Amino acid sequence: MKKISLLIILLLSTISLSTLSSATQISNETLPSYSVIYDDKRNPFKDATAAIKLAKESNRNVLIEIGGTWCTWCHKMDDFLEQNPEIYQQLHSKFVLLKISVSDSNENEAFMKSLPPVLGYPHMFVSTNSGKMVLSKDTAELLQDGEYSTKNWTTFLNKWQASNTQG
Repeated sequence: MKKISLLIILLLSTISLSTLSSATQISNETLPSYSVIYDDKRNPFKDATAAIKLAKESNRNVLIEIGGTWCTWCHKMDDFLEQNPEIYQQLHSKFVLLKISVSDSNENEAFMKSLPPVLGYPHMFVSTNSGKMVLSKDTAELLQDGEYSTKNWTTFLNKWQASNTQG
């Protein structure tokens, strides 16, 4: 009888843990709009202020992703993250993602002047939750054999998370 009771307790705790972990899964529906889409109508300064505030509250860094809906490699990166949920979860649990749109209709020139030059898209910057820029990153460095690499992404996310860049 004790074995059956222990088995039932273990089974119930496993069900509770799996329910809890699925409930805490990050999805596009739970993220701020500025973390999900490139929108050339958004105010990047307002979004950056909100992202830094959220990063402070959650002890994360801000990952600024510069690109646009016209950008083929931006779509490939989004597809990669969608097809690799463990990387997607790691990204959003360690960073507040801030997507800044640059396009023919809105180059967000004033915001872009506040950043180091960008030579290609998508391009990423990492900022601490106090607004200090700590990295300018060509996303081509996340590729291996012409495709985004889970190993390169994991290394990048682990290296530039808040716990490694504060101080």
